[in-house]
Amino acid sequence: MPRTDITTALTDLLFTPGLDLDTAVDRHFAPDYRQRTDGRWDDRGQFLTHIAHLRDVVAHGSVTVHDELADGDRYADRHTVHVTKKDGSAVRMEVYLFGEFAPDGRFRRIEETTLLLEGADVDRDLGSAR
Repeated sequence: MPRTDITTALTDLLFTPGLDLDTAVDRHFAPDYRQRTDGRWDDRGQFLTHIAHLRDVVAHGSVTVHDELADGDRYADRHTVHVTKKDGSAVRMEVYLFGEFAPDGRFRRIEETTLLLEGADVDRDLGSAR
């Protein structure tokens, strides 16, 4: 089975209007998925709440991957997320990500650190906002 990657996952989660949230999450994230963003752990349910919030805030955007490495069940990348919020403001975040794949190719775990490159102070926690 092919493995997911961060660009495909984020595109389905945030930048594909009309794609059901549960369908998007099920495509890319295992049932036991957990994520740590800037030191805060979330289980799959908390992650769904986070993505639902972002869908309410984000109008459109894109992902640029600068570095990416997959080795066995491990994944790492450095990417920039470019977002235009529904209020018209722009946010650009650089993300350093380490992850683990489940046997079926979906993400089982992601640990990431975010760096706000463009946006307001309130956007600093966009990577974990609810």
